[in-house]
Amino acid sequence: MGIPLRQQIKVGAYILKQHLMGRRRYPLVLMLEPLFRCNLACAGCGKIDYPDPILNKRLSVEECLGAAEECGAPVVAIAGGEPLLHKEMPQIVDGLLKQGRIVILCTNALLLEKRIDQYRPHPRFTWDIHLDGDREQHDWAVSRKGVYDRAVAALKLAKAKGFRTAINCTLFNNAEPERMARFFDEVTAMGVDAIMVSPGYAYERAPDQQHFLNRRRTKELFRGIFARGRGKGWRFGNSPLFLDFLAGNQDYRCTPWGNPTRNIFGWQRPCYLLGEGYARTFRELMETTDWDSYGTGNYEKCADCMVHSGFEATAVMDAVKRPWKALAAQLRGPRTEGEMAPEIDLSRQRPAQYVFSRHVQQAMAELAPGRPGREAGRDGTAPPMAAE
Repeated sequence: MGIPLRQQIKVGAYILKQHLMGRRRYPLVLMLEPLFRCNLACAGCGKIDYPDPILNKRLSVEECLGAAEECGAPVVAIAGGEPLLHKEMPQIVDGLLKQGRIVILCTNALLLEKRIDQYRPHPRFTWDIHLDGDREQHDWAVSRKGVYDRAVAALKLAKAKGFRTAINCTLFNNAEPERMARFFDEVTAMGVDAIMVSPGYAYERAPDQQHFLNRRRTKELFRGIFARGRGKGWRFGNSPLFLDFLAGNQDYRCTPWGNPTRNIFGWQRPCYLLGEGYARTFRELMETTDWDSYGTGNYEKCADCMVHSGFEATAVMDAVKRPWKALAAQLRGPRTEGEMAPEIDLSRQRPAQYVFSRHVQQAMAELAPGRPGREAGRDGTAPPMAAE
């Protein structure tokens, strides 16, 4: 398993504390998006389709550290956009580590060799480098040739400098079990500390809508991959029960509040994948979001989702409640044969709502010249358009 024991203990103790306090909903991982700007334009990405005035916005160091304090999650995953485009990212990482957080910095690694000396190795800090397969597969996924080689070179440099490294691997419907197994062999040989794996999510704004997996295909793909990995020493950064879920053996419902998202608009409803409203504060997000209206079986946009940001928290909470179940999954690995867990009924899900354009219009109106007090971070809160 690619998760350090100290981190497992830290997160487990946090979850136990929440249960003892009687909290039903609580965050595990803060998904922090300090900017949306990126130096790639991946065909499967739905995060960068904004006008330049929005892409040029940044969360300040103070806003980032304040978001972590506000929600209290033990883990912060910094995403985007491309985080290394943020000039104050070293201060953000340092501040989060001083708070005692586990920090995962997700990057396409194009700027990593140039910026790496601004950071120092730390047992709670991980470079999470996007690698979505071998050279051909990854360069296809990011829509640019040569990115795989640069990412691998940066990964090896980070390892040589003593950093903990992981890869963030997103799979689409053209992934092949044998080919992905060879790729996992290769990155394991490179010495990566963890493989973070997840199926892609069908962002409504993604230019390529043809290569996303449905739930059945996801389960079959991961069963094929895991069956080829037995005894090979692959170190996954995902929890054993989440991997078992990907293989179709757990009937989990998503836990969107487990990975709350803070970005330049505010606290995003309901999750990292769907932006259907924004709250000014974390408390407002938790108390006023209609959580039961989202998730597979409840909402059309969630129908095929099996992404870690929705289901990893469910698996981790299950592991704390039933440690014997998690231990069994870790020792035997994901089951790759036999009947799968029952699929969730979609017959009563509500239809999708498309609200992206409205959010953009609101944001652009707030950015218009002469609007007093608009600048994000001026008063330490989200801009006025964030509340819905």
